[in-house]
Amino acid sequence: MQVHVSIHDVSPAWEREVDLALELCHAVGAKPALLVVPDFHGRAPLADSPAFCERLRELARDDHEILLHGFFHKARPPATDDAPLHGRPNGLRWKFAQKVVSAGEAEFSDVSREEAAERLDAGARALRDVGLEPTGFVPPAWSMPGWLMPMLGARGFGFTEDHFAVYDPAGGRSRRSVVLNFASRTPGRLFSSALWCRVARPLGHVAPARVAIHPADMRFALLRDEVRSLLAWSRGRLVPRASDLLS
Repeated sequence: MQVHVSIHDVSPAWEREVDLALELCHAVGAKPALLVVPDFHGRAPLADSPAFCERLRELARDDHEILLHGFFHKARPPATDDAPLHGRPNGLRWKFAQKVVSAGEAEFSDVSREEAAERLDAGARALRDVGLEPTGFVPPAWSMPGWLMPMLGARGFGFTEDHFAVYDPAGGRSRRSVVLNFASRTPGRLFSSALWCRVARPLGHVAPARVAIHPADMRFALLRDEVRSLLAWSRGRLVPRASDLLS
């Protein structure tokens, strides 16, 4: 089965870690997709880092696919009397996306329809303004409402994904897929995610697999070694485009 590799949270805020992840990928001949955040946590606008943007353009010219990855990659605090919902989601689904799946970074589980449309358009525009053309969209923490899919299709995005599957929003296709990724928020998550990526590898022989590298992984020697091992396992089955997983 096919294996696709991607680097998430690509931003000037993680420049050194992104370079380390690229080195590991290139060592096995992988050209990972780059999931670019236009303004990570509201403190790293792409346009303020011209050298970083030129590096991304070089990578794009070398066949690294560019995918839009949210806009801020950060959700807001829970709604209160002083900060009401105004059409935002809330409740158990919000808590699961923001507290369990992520540390308050499931941005597109925390927006109204109007805000989602604005951020998709602003995000694509921010990438194009620095010379990058996104071919798909991946929501931060793989969390998004079902009503977002038609929005993505209407904007011509040919790829998106969640925890369980990959999708072609424009063409209406989908396929189950296993995600292999690490978490480093706590020691427990670090070790359990490393174990998961080892025991789940056989699933990659019956369903397409996604190897998702996060810049934070590069801060831990154990996870750098696990990423190397996972990339070596992927060698020979790598596909260059995320949408290839739908074939």
